[in-house]
This record gives sequence, C-alpha cells and structure tokens, in this order.
Amino acid sequence: MRKVLVQGNFDVLHPGHIRLLKFAKECGDRLIVAVNTDSTMSVKSRVKEKHRLELVKSLECVDEAFLTTQTPSQLVSELKPYAVVKGKEFEEKYNPELEALNEYGGKLFFGSGEFEANAEQFITRSERVKSSFDYSESRDYAQRHDITMESVSECLESVKKITAVVIGEVIVDEYVQGTAVGLSQEDPTIVMTPSRTDTFLGGAAITAGHIKAIGAKSVSLISVLGNDKSALYAESKIHDYGVTPYFYRDESRPTSLKTRYRAGSKTLLRVNQVRQHKISKELQNTIIAQLEKLVDEADLVVFSDFNYGLLPNSLVERVATICKKRGIKLVADSQTSSQVGDISRYIGMDLITPTEKEVRVALNNPDDGLVILAQKLTEKSKPRNLVITLAEEGILIHKPSDDFKNWENDRLPAINKLAVDPAGAGDCFLAASALSLASGASPWLAYYLGSLASACQVSTTGNTPLSVELLRRAAKESFT
Repeated sequence: MRKVLVQGNFDVLHPGHIRLLKFAKECGDRLIVAVNTDSTMSVKSRVKEKHRLELVKSLECVDEAFLTTQTPSQLVSELKPYAVVKGKEFEEKYNPELEALNEYGGKLFFGSGEFEANAEQFITRSERVKSSFDYSESRDYAQRHDITMESVSECLESVKKITAVVIGEVIVDEYVQGTAVGLSQEDPTIVMTPSRTDTFLGGAAITAGHIKAIGAKSVSLISVLGNDKSALYAESKIHDYGVTPYFYRDESRPTSLKTRYRAGSKTLLRVNQVRQHKISKELQNTIIAQLEKLVDEADLVVFSDFNYGLLPNSLVERVATICKKRGIKLVADSQTSSQVGDISRYIGMDLITPTEKEVRVALNNPDDGLVILAQKLTEKSKPRNLVITLAEEGILIHKPSDDFKNWENDRLPAINKLAVDPAGAGDCFLAASALSLASGASPWLAYYLGSLASACQVSTTGNTPLSVELLRRAAKESFT
C-alpha cells in the first residue's frame, strides 16, 4: 500500500488545504496527515491543536491524522511513506525531507489541487445541514475573534454616521421567469415559456443601495449611462434606494443591461448588452470635479468596477490620490466573469474582495495554493486587508502585517447552504464589510457582518438592497 504523508499546521482549515489533501490522496492509496502541535508552531494559532486535528480528521480523503512534534525529516525516516506532498509554493525552496526520502527511494510531489473543485463535497463526516443557515463554524470564528452580539450592535450603530461615495458602472438586471417546456424538435435548444419579467438595479447601483440600506448616513453614486430606456429606468429607480445619483451620459455606449432567462431556480441563459471601451478624458475630468465636491464629507469611497470602461487607470489613480490625502477609506472590487478585469491595479486599498478566479487572472497564476496566492497579490497591490471570496465555499481572509511580510489567515464558510440566487452575494459582502471598516470595526468583525449579509442576500431572487433589520436578526440568531 502506497502511503502518502502531508505535514502542516492547518491553523484554519480553508478550501486550499482541502484541495491540497485531495490531491495528496490521489497520489497514493492511504493519506496520513501530521498536524504540528501548538508548541512547535513559530506563529501562535488562534485554534488549539485539538481542534485543528479534529478538523483534519473530518475530511473524507484523510485516512489517518495525528499530532506531532517531529520535524518533516524525522517523520519521513520513521514512517517511510511512498510520497510526501507539499504545496506548489515549496517547489523552488529547500525541502529538508528530500534527503530522507532519497535514502529509500521515496517521492516528493508538489501541487495545490484544482481550484475549480468545490471543497465542501469532501467534508462528509459531519451531519447534514437541516436548515439553510448554518452558524456552526461562524460561531467558532466569532469566539476566536471576540465578536459578540454587543459588538455587532455597536458596529451597526456606528455605521449610521458614515458618508459614502460609490464610483462604478450601473447595470440593469432583467429576470425573465418562465417554465422550461423541453427540447426543441428541430435542434437541441431548451424551449421556455416566459411568465413574468422582473427588473432590478445592479452593479455599482446595488452596492450603493446595500450601503445605504445597512444604515449609512448618506450615499452618493457616480456613474455613466447611455442614452436609452435602461438609463431612464436607472435614473428613476435609484431614488428608491435613498442614494443620491450623479449620472453622466455617454452616447457612445448603452447602459449595461443583463437579461437572465430562468426556469424555476435555475438560470438557462444570460444575455449581456454592454460596451467596454474607456470613457473619455472629458468625462473623467467631470467625475473628478464632482468627487472633489463630495470628499470633504466622505468617510468611504468604493470602486465598484465591472470593467466596462468607466474606471480606467488614470481615473482610479486620481481618485485614490484625492482620498488618501484626506484619510478616506478606499475599497475596491474589480469583476472578472464574462469580462476580464485586474484587481491588482487597485494599489494601496483598505480592502479588496476578489474571487479566486480574479486573483489568478490578475497574477497569471493557475498553480499556487490560496494562501500563497493571497500573499503574492498582497505584495503586488499592498492592500491593508484582502478577502478572497469562494462562492459556496465562503471566504478566505488574508490580513497582512504593516510591512506586508507576515500575515494572518482565517476563513468563514458560506452561512446560507441553500442559496436561491447567488447574484449579488459579492456586492452585499463588499458593502457590509466596507461600511463596517469605515465605522472603525475590526476587520474580523467586518467580515463576520459581510458574511451574514451575503447569506441574507442570496435567500431571494434578484439583487435588491438588504434590510438592516434582516441582518440584525441573522446576527442575533448566529449567537443563540
């Protein structure tokens, strides 16, 4: 039997660990995991060795796990595994266990697993979730970071003093709901019968809407629209969100319109009507002039970048310079889905919240594990806080030190296990987290509220502003 050995701290068991261990299991027949004891760790973990071991043992792919005080070389000499597996980031480094492996012909493999895989499916030794909201792991997170209902309430009170400015593309989202009749007899096309059409404001507009609904004192939205019906809809609807709009027209582009055709809870097709060329220098100057009038009262500026040309580098740099001189919190999100963005161009932000794909695209890095990936983006873009959002796997938190050379990681799983519509989850997380940070909350508390907000958001179809009362109720439930 080919034994495979993995050794590590596993201080917070995040999806990157799970992917690595799944990869290791596939390299042999029996996976053995050695978890370093508290006394051997150079950096103290918030999670005690007993709990770190329990988490590793809960994985389906792990056949055996134990605590150890031994070095990698000592373990290899004792266990003589067929192979040792380490993360891809160790490939160019000195690996002390290699000498012990060479003594008997053992192998050393490097890999971080497939990032497309859903890690949650490999945790099968816990009970099945009985309701859509599962707070079991979030409660442990709250305990690790001294988060209480009192601190949550204080934060939600503090956000009422915040004035925010959001800059980015407004998107009109259409949902055409209907019934899937079946396949066409002429060609392999799904046929659906529409029953209703619902329209929502998305993009930067919904980010601004979330910030206002969660409790901000005032929110301004700066954007560029086309000369069309969607622009008229955006101009009329934005006032329902309590947001003050500063909309400018550009006849060379349509207002971004995304139409989703849905049957039941599934989206069959999405049609995007967008343009991606950069706005003119004249429009950029107009936006800067308006921002200069708003920043004296602002506590927070959010870049909500969908990469349709509204936020070229020249404009981003000018806005960032203005805000940093005044000590205004800066937060950025740059989306890469059907379009290509680059989150790494947002330098020195107080918070960035990319998806894993967005990080890999920005760094052109398909290989490294999540933590190394996060640190490489940190070294490139120098954010004070970084959260990698992982859809149904939750979030990975990467908090660098002031010199960006050291860091602390943690994770929060997706709290809502039965999302009705994932659209808007990232927008809501960004809004709640950014607003909390601007109010003076710790990053750990900000991400806790962001995760709760995201869980509430995906409970319904369509991206509409989150009710602060719903968020407050979810917070109370998470502590009971």
